[in-house]
Amino acid sequence: MNEYNFNIEEIEEAGGNPSPKKPKKHTAMKIAASLMAMVLVSAGSIGVYRQVAESPEQNVTSENLTSENTVQAEAMGMIKTENSDSSTLTTEDAINKVLPSVVGIESKFTMVSNNNSYFFGFGGEQSTETSVGTGTGVIITENGYIVTNAHVIYDSQYGAGLATDISVLLDNNESYDAEVIGYDTDCDLAVLKINAENLDAAEFGDSESLKLGESVIAIGNPLGFELMNTVTSGIVSGLNRNITINDKSMNLIQTDAAINSGNSGGPLINKSGQVIGINSSKMSSTYGSGSASIEGIGFAIPANEVSKIVDDIMKYGYVTGKPQLGISCQNVTETVSQMYNMPIGVYIVEVSEGSSAEKAGLKSGDIITAVDGVEVTTSEELNAQKNLHSAGDKIEITYIRNGEENTVIIELDEAVKKQEKQ
Repeated sequence: MNEYNFNIEEIEEAGGNPSPKKPKKHTAMKIAASLMAMVLVSAGSIGVYRQVAESPEQNVTSENLTSENTVQAEAMGMIKTENSDSSTLTTEDAINKVLPSVVGIESKFTMVSNNNSYFFGFGGEQSTETSVGTGTGVIITENGYIVTNAHVIYDSQYGAGLATDISVLLDNNESYDAEVIGYDTDCDLAVLKINAENLDAAEFGDSESLKLGESVIAIGNPLGFELMNTVTSGIVSGLNRNITINDKSMNLIQTDAAINSGNSGGPLINKSGQVIGINSSKMSSTYGSGSASIEGIGFAIPANEVSKIVDDIMKYGYVTGKPQLGISCQNVTETVSQMYNMPIGVYIVEVSEGSSAEKAGLKSGDIITAVDGVEVTTSEELNAQKNLHSAGDKIEITYIRNGEENTVIIELDEAVKKQEKQ
């Protein structure tokens, strides 16, 4: 299994990447898929001294789930799957098989600006603006459940949060208001529901059976609905790509099928017309200081992982197995280290009551410097090491207290947190 670590600027969502400059009025999120698929809120993402939860996952809770939703999940498994050895179709037939299951998604976001700046709390008069973004989704049940990327309906980059209004455009041009059933920004997946019946649910294949060089097809809405149901083709360029952006790690399928702005949440299908991945991200046009051109490097979330995450959201109200330490923290940078004579590392601001960190004896003021012997100097690096594990796993934390180095074994808790409501 390969692991790659990229800077924020080097990977875009499968919906493009907006300029990091200040957004213009009413156009900040013209394309929802422009938010990076793997740009996730983490400690220090706005400023070094901002105090945020060490593991800020967003998860729907059981109080948001109706008994009908739970029954749907248990009775149907939500996603329709078939054996991967289904008959191979012509390219045209494979596309026609899945097209009725592909939808367009329009999300409206309310953004608070401060003197035309999108950073909160820095003085000046605040104003509210509305921006609109577009993406793609896949129908997974005949009664209106849809899967898409979380970043299509949730904005982490500009602080808008969950979309205030979401609509779904079907292949027959009928439009419906959508309800957010649940989402997870770490996994970059969301489940929506529209009030419709007798829809064409996509058939999902076995992503574990994919082979390098296998032909695949991507379908989506690049640049908005004007180019709805654009089809591009390519091959499986790589499997089990463990891509880490900041503190989030995802196991993805790599493809050279063109994935552009607006494709986020759309299907990657095989020659049997089965969805074997949900398109989510791509490499940007340049990489590194040499500015080498990047083309044909896109990524999709494997169908088997999609199925598990959707079932978790529907059955339990959150994605199971995600690890959590239970601390809030700040980075001790080199500058801070010199000013206050502190070791470089991750300063624990607060330890949650009853958390795995508290049970292991960690306290406010401790400075974490390594996880399982791997040096960590930022909360992003700490989270990256933590996220290599699952809830229930044990990790070794090295920390400094009162100038002395200590180690402790911690059994990770399962992260179960409320998510923002629509």
